[in-house]
Amino acid sequence: MLHLQCETPARWLEQVDRDLPAILIDHAHCEKKAAGTALNLIFAYVEDIELCREMTLIVNEELEHFHMVLELLAKRGIRFRRLKPSSYGRELNDLVRKQEPQKAVDRLLVAGLIEARSCERFNVLAAHLKDQELAEFYRSLFESEARHHTTYTRLAKHFAPEPVVMARLDELAAAEAAIITRGEELPRVHS
Repeated sequence: MLHLQCETPARWLEQVDRDLPAILIDHAHCEKKAAGTALNLIFAYVEDIELCREMTLIVNEELEHFHMVLELLAKRGIRFRRLKPSSYGRELNDLVRKQEPQKAVDRLLVAGLIEARSCERFNVLAAHLKDQELAEFYRSLFESEARHHTTYTRLAKHFAPEPVVMARLDELAAAEAAIITRGEELPRVHS
C-alpha cells in the first residue's frame, strides 16, 4: 500500500528516545512543508481541476495537523523554533526530472513517498512511545498520511500511463530506501 522498500531502521528509535522534543518540533515543520508542497502543486498545475481540489484538501489537513502539533508542543512546554532540516526531502526532490510531464510525475511521487514514510514513522512511534497521549496522537495521523500517499500516486497518473508511473515509483522508492537507511545524525522525523 505505501510502496516503501524498507522499514524504519532501529537507530531512528534511538534518536527518538535521545531527543523526542526535536522530533516533535521537526514534525511541526514537516506538516507546514507538506502544506506548502500541496499549495505549490496547485500553482504549478492549475489546469488540472481534480489535482487542485485534492491539493486544497491536503493543504487544509496539513495545516490542521501543523496546528495540532503546535498545541501539543505548547502543552508540553516545548518552544517551537527553527531547526536545521534533515537532508531527506532535498535529496528526494533532487531526483525530480526537469522536463514536463516527467517533472509532474516525479513531484507527485516524491510527495507521496514522503507521506508514506511519515505514515510508517507515525505507526512506529505509536507502537514505541510509552507516553499514551503521544502514541494515540500518532495513531490518529496514520490514516490521513496513507490517504495522502494514495492521492499523490493516483494524481501522477494524470501525467503518464499507470505502468510508467508505477515503474518510476519503484525507482524513486528504491532511492528513498537508500536515503532513509543511510540516515543522518540529526534527530528528525525523516532522519
